[in-house]
Amino acid sequence: MVYKSLFIYNEGNHRLYMVFIRARRMQLYQERVMDHYRNPRNRGELATPDFSSDLHNPSCGDSIVIQATIKDGILANIAFEGNGCVISQAAASLLTEAIKEKSLDEIRSFTPDHLIALLGIPLGPTRLKCALLALDALKAGIARYA
Repeated sequence: MVYKSLFIYNEGNHRLYMVFIRARRMQLYQERVMDHYRNPRNRGELATPDFSSDLHNPSCGDSIVIQATIKDGILANIAFEGNGCVISQAAASLLTEAIKEKSLDEIRSFTPDHLIALLGIPLGPTRLKCALLALDALKAGIARYA
């Protein structure tokens, strides 16, 4: 009922209403990021990967290892291991979910903007490097594989 009361109270003030909506949307994105951090998807190692690519961000200490198997030009399976901040680990989890069973061409066209949109939270320059670590490792691995 707090939300309904807040909405009615601010009904005549469009600006405050929009702030409320944006704050709620941001909260939902933050919850999603925390869920991927606490319950990462595709975390682990593959028994026989077609490629393995690791990157380390020396400015913050984050590290990621991406492994994948490819069958007929499709990313059949993917896993990651890593240590680091919430952003780097959640981004790796979100990325692996988004690209699993995609073609290599689709994955090559996956941009930093796509990953930032998946995260759905504002990122400064330092956090941007954390968020893109898994994507950079993935693209390096695919480049070596192809």
